[in-house]
Amino acid sequence: MLKDPSPQQYELEMVTLDQLVPKNHLVRKVDTAIDFEFIRDEVKDLYCQDNGRPPVDPVRLFKIMLLGYLFGVPSERKLVKEIEVNVAYRWFLKMGLTEKVIDASTLSQNRIRRFNDTDVFERIFNNIVEQAMSKGLVGGHALYTDSTHLKANANKNKSKNQFKPVSPSAYIDDVNEAVERDRIAQGKKPFKEKNYTQIKRNKVSTTDSDSGYMHRDEKPKGFFYLDHRTVDGKNNIIVDSHVTPGNVNDSQPYIQRIDHISNTFNINPIVAGIDAGYFSAPICHALEERNIAGVFGYRRPSRTKNKFKKKPFDYDAKIDQYTCPAGKKLIYKTTSRDGYREYHSNAKECAECPLLRDCTQSQNHKKVITRHVMEVSKERANERRLTDWGKKVYKRRCATVERSFADAKQHHGHRYARFRSLIKVQMQCLLAATAQKMKKMALVEAY
Repeated sequence: MLKDPSPQQYELEMVTLDQLVPKNHLVRKVDTAIDFEFIRDEVKDLYCQDNGRPPVDPVRLFKIMLLGYLFGVPSERKLVKEIEVNVAYRWFLKMGLTEKVIDASTLSQNRIRRFNDTDVFERIFNNIVEQAMSKGLVGGHALYTDSTHLKANANKNKSKNQFKPVSPSAYIDDVNEAVERDRIAQGKKPFKEKNYTQIKRNKVSTTDSDSGYMHRDEKPKGFFYLDHRTVDGKNNIIVDSHVTPGNVNDSQPYIQRIDHISNTFNINPIVAGIDAGYFSAPICHALEERNIAGVFGYRRPSRTKNKFKKKPFDYDAKIDQYTCPAGKKLIYKTTSRDGYREYHSNAKECAECPLLRDCTQSQNHKKVITRHVMEVSKERANERRLTDWGKKVYKRRCATVERSFADAKQHHGHRYARFRSLIKVQMQCLLAATAQKMKKMALVEAY
């Protein structure tokens, strides 16, 4: 007990690298579950075949990147140092104990010079999804979508105000067509096309101009990015990850991403679980056109000074009229460019009504109720939400996409944007989602 220990770190031992890695280590499960050799074909066009120095093996290069996201290593420099001393990482990368690890600048320079402005990260992401599908891990019947914010690598106090064109709604063409049909059906002239572009003053970061200033209720204020993620309901396999600035509404890219998933993976979902931020008439209508049953969260009506909201006004579809709580009729007048049909009350009748103060604050004593031209789809979606089946579908959100985001933030560095510019943050989100997908596939197959 009182003797000095012998310096065992200098003793020679005959061991293999495989003996030093525990049998149940995550890297072993990932290596068994996923074939990474496809990466060579995906990147071969980005390498010169007969010139230059011998490159780093592209499979190893991407596996190094994925290791960083798989184990939540926050920087590439720290990742390289971890690989130098971590035997399991070396085993996963098929490196010897004495083999020299690449410099961190090799990772960054390949990202900046070779892989920048390419879709290689998306193609790798898609291939992993296809591997999961081939093993029966993706059901494709129920898709759950939500967004989470990543703090941009930018100081919120360093900004300037700029006038930028207002981007049109993602559903502007569908709404315009519906408005035109409705006005013609009611004997009114169609609207003339706008020959001007609306301009709005925006707060723009001087550090990362691609980020967006977010000031939502119950959310932090500052410059952020949004990761719009879609998860399959069977085994929580992530099938899509799309990044937008933080000031983009969740509903804007939604239908385009659903179409992207269907076209890329030949997935035809029958139900979509999404929260109240997506609950709008154009979204409900677009899902119905694709034969997808949308199940939305509850959206509380907007606050007004009027005691009577829209709910007490009964709508009769046969005569296309609303009836107020006092029994008076509200008649259709026009359809606005935004897609809302307007129903007006009789001002003389309202002026003598004892419920006037609870009904409207209008100076001319006229009550106006609006109804979207696609409101029927929204009403059907709301009825579906109240069914036992709808409640069961929506309850799965917390165990699918919300759990996916929680895991990403806690273990895969998804709270902050590591890079600046939209395309680089998109790369980060794709790598993080790929790492989570790898882990999920490995653990599902292990059990």
